[in-house]
Amino acid sequence: MRRIDRAWQRAPVVWLSGVRRVGKTTLAKQIPDALFLNCDLPSTMRQLEDPERFLASVEESVVVFDEIHRLEDPSRLLKIAADEFDNLRILATGSSTLAATLKFKDSLTGRKRPVHLLPALHGELASFGVRSLEKRLLHGGLPEPLLADQKDHEFFSEWLDSYFSRDVQELFRVAKRREFLLLVQSLLRASGGLLEVTSLAKHCQLTRPTVTSYLEALQVTHLIALIRPFHGGGRQELLRQPKAYGFDTGFVTYARGWDSLRAEDCGDLWEHVVLETLIARHGLDRVFFWRDKQKREVDFVIPEGRGRCVAIECKWRADAFSPRGVAAFRKLHPEGANYVVTPEPGRPYLRRVADLDIVFCSLADFDSGDAERLVTT
Repeated sequence: MRRIDRAWQRAPVVWLSGVRRVGKTTLAKQIPDALFLNCDLPSTMRQLEDPERFLASVEESVVVFDEIHRLEDPSRLLKIAADEFDNLRILATGSSTLAATLKFKDSLTGRKRPVHLLPALHGELASFGVRSLEKRLLHGGLPEPLLADQKDHEFFSEWLDSYFSRDVQELFRVAKRREFLLLVQSLLRASGGLLEVTSLAKHCQLTRPTVTSYLEALQVTHLIALIRPFHGGGRQELLRQPKAYGFDTGFVTYARGWDSLRAEDCGDLWEHVVLETLIARHGLDRVFFWRDKQKREVDFVIPEGRGRCVAIECKWRADAFSPRGVAAFRKLHPEGANYVVTPEPGRPYLRRVADLDIVFCSLADFDSGDAERLVTT
């Protein structure tokens, strides 16, 4: 809620995006003294046929347009509200990025601020009454499966069907349902790996341009996040090929057919959980990974400016850390702090490994900034 309030201080329209059933409607209904409108309802559509008359009749200071992309011309409504009714604050919700679909004819430049709602983050699990991190890894962070006693595969199957019909087919006019969902399943199974467009096109019986187009829709609707490689232009560094991450570990484990987790499964899923926290804190555009032609890697890199950058390794167990990737990275990019982020409890501590100062810490200590104090002391 604080992020929404801060966004309203900068613009009259806040666009709350996030995948379906992530909790956008629940959050919107918690805004005090707001007029809530479900744009899926015919009665709401009739009310909004004359936007100017409707907005002039509003007595509340906040208007929520839930699922606004169901309207025929949603950007016209938002533009009128922002330009002609400066007494109103507007919250509009939808599954995709504003102005990225065929229905949005105006980008509302200068009039709106985006807020993206992610699945339940690691630091929010206590609020859901969830104590088991392994349950979050297996079930994912959408409220319904997260709170369920057992993993319900029908939920994930139904969710994907609904996602295609209501978010993809309607907004982007994608016709090839089977091929599109096969692409989604393939990306989820390989989540966290390098994006191979040619092999995906062959496997899903699609052309490369079609796969590229579908990937754009998947990013706009937040189902897939593409993380770009960090580089300084060196010939040994990966320069262009991104990694593709599924938006939620529950869907990753569903696509992989997992009903339970082995110890070796948790490290990869933990990397996804760390990424979600980094995106929430820094934004997707500021999160990178690093890899060279010898396949040495750093899980995540956060640029800080003036040649400095933070290197982050995600480890299910601290004693599994190898300095090989970070050491190679620091030979090319020597300035900045190094972290190994684990789920293990305990105070953060500093170790000297392979002539590097490395802070070992929990995700909570990293996110709060407590671990950063060891870097500056």
